[in-house]
This record gives sequence, structure tokens and C-alpha cells, in this order.
Amino acid sequence: MAEEALTMSRSEESENGARVLTLNGPLVLRTLFEFQDAVREENPHNLILDLTGVEYMDSAGLGAILGAYASYERKGKKLALSGVNARIQVLLQVTHTNQFLRVYPSVADAIAATR
Repeated sequence: MAEEALTMSRSEESENGARVLTLNGPLVLRTLFEFQDAVREENPHNLILDLTGVEYMDSAGLGAILGAYASYERKGKKLALSGVNARIQVLLQVTHTNQFLRVYPSVADAIAATR
């Protein structure tokens, strides 16, 4: 069985300085280094991670998102999540990270909220 890859695509920056990084595939230990590299390459005022195409995330993937969140917060920038499925939502609830990570149902909602 072949291991599924994580692919990412970037949008252009919106008028409020937000950029969307769309992820497709699992965000797990095996793929998190690609994710971390992509986030480091970004330099928008606000970053929205569109997780609509992420079916599964493990604790290492969550740790990578938390690292990105902390980095953005230190710089006075915002990081938000959109398109989080039920499985990942449970992970966020169990770890209580849903109390500070900004999670929106859609990219449009996240862009509007990061103004």
C-alpha cells in the first residue's frame, strides 16, 4: 500500500493581507517537514490553513500547526484553520487546542474574520 503524500497550494494574498495555504493529504509525522517548510516560506500578515482536504492529522501534525500558530502570534499575526473535518475537530477538542486556535467552517469565513 502506497503512503499518501501531502500536497499544498498557495493563494494570492487577499486585500486584508491573508494568504490561504490549502493542504491535501494526511498531516502526520511523515509529512510535517514539508508543511513546516511551506509555512516558513509564507510571510503574509495572516495565514489561513485550509484543511478541507486533510482527512487525518496525528499529534505530530497538530504540533506543527501549534508551532506555526505560536510563531504567528509572536509576530502579531493571525493564523486560522478552515474546513476542519469531524475527526480533526475531535482531536482539537480532546487536546483543548480548540480554545485558542481560530477555526472557521470555510476559507471565506476565515478571511472575513482575520481583518
